[in-house]
Amino acid sequence: MNATDYELVTVDVQGSAMDVFLFIPAANTPLPGIVLAQHIPVGHAGIENDTFTLETARRFAANGYAVAVPFIFHWWPKTDSLDKKKAESRDDRMLADISAAFEVLAQQPGVDENRIAMVGHCWGGRVAWLAACYIRSFRALAVFYGGNIKKGLGDGAVAPIDLAANIECPVIGFFGNDDSNPSPDDVADYARALDAAGIEYEFHQYDNAGHAFQNFPVAERYNEAASEDAWAKVLIFLYKLLK
Repeated sequence: MNATDYELVTVDVQGSAMDVFLFIPAANTPLPGIVLAQHIPVGHAGIENDTFTLETARRFAANGYAVAVPFIFHWWPKTDSLDKKKAESRDDRMLADISAAFEVLAQQPGVDENRIAMVGHCWGGRVAWLAACYIRSFRALAVFYGGNIKKGLGDGAVAPIDLAANIECPVIGFFGNDDSNPSPDDVADYARALDAAGIEYEFHQYDNAGHAFQNFPVAERYNEAASEDAWAKVLIFLYKLLK
């Protein structure tokens, strides 16, 4: 796949235009799908300039998944600072974004709306966990080093970790043991919350790997061995649940 292999759809979310990038591989049978929540660095430039998010979507598509990537920072001008976007982010808006992306993906010809997973990296890992707590249509959840799951964003927002009992699908998580957000202690808290809720899950933690260890465009973060192991495991996980 190449740089022009996606379709761009724009949808209205509470009066704000949100771009959704669609990667739909050719297939003779109904496709399972993935809503992919991107990491925070795209807040400046947009997904179209985010190599990691685009290549991650392409890799899932190459493995037979229809992928929708919503630009969840559409609420601000792209030139606004990341600090401003993080400070003003609200869980209710992010839920509206993911709900809209799910509907866009589910309505695509050839996509099986009953076989859609939620996946996210970094900031998107938190968004993915949050979304699975409210959107009961997801059949699988994959969280890559999602931080701040233990706090809510926005007035009155409940921390996603406290909503674990609402998740209705199996969960897989990938974390670096050198990460500070989430730290290994945070990951242990995530596990305890899922255990208490009776949610089926598997967590994989990597020594000598920090935050964003899959982010290959950033050499100081990328850990190829951990990244490729996580890729193999997430594809097996999704295959079992969606294919």
